[in-house]
Amino acid sequence: MTERKRAPLPHDFHPEVPSFTVVSEDLAPGAVLADAQVFAAGNTSPQLRWEGFPDRTGSFAVTCFDPDAPTGSGFWHWVVFDIPASVTELPAGAGSGTFEGLPAGAVHVRNDYGSKDFGGAAPPAGENHRYVFTVYAVDGEKLGVGSDVSPAVVGFNLRFHTLARAQLIGEYTGPVQ
Repeated sequence: MTERKRAPLPHDFHPEVPSFTVVSEDLAPGAVLADAQVFAAGNTSPQLRWEGFPDRTGSFAVTCFDPDAPTGSGFWHWVVFDIPASVTELPAGAGSGTFEGLPAGAVHVRNDYGSKDFGGAAPPAGENHRYVFTVYAVDGEKLGVGSDVSPAVVGFNLRFHTLARAQLIGEYTGPVQ
């Protein structure tokens, strides 16, 4: 396994906000991602459930980001937003791109694979990467951006509209060939 200096986490540069809880039946904090969450094996977004967010939450956004990708800017695996405040769980596979398991009105934007869905882990051979699943409690029902913006534009808007944030970090090491 190749050891490199770890990149900062995606929220290290954002304003501090309160936290709440996100859990998954498919991923424990710090655990290795299951084959289902790997690009070549399953490409299935994990089940996520959250609680303890602010009462004034208008909607949620969910992202998966790899800060350790050898790009200089990380790698966005999943970005979905405008999830109604009444929804506190996404089933496994909700990031499939077909919107099955997502509530009406939820919006996917292109991930760094170029598709509007969840793209699983695929680090280079021997490299261990972190996959940061984040649920954002957003201050309005709509984030105010469309489905054709980049993940960076969504992140920019979340910086100014996040009331609280919860994250779950898993890891995966690329198989040595």
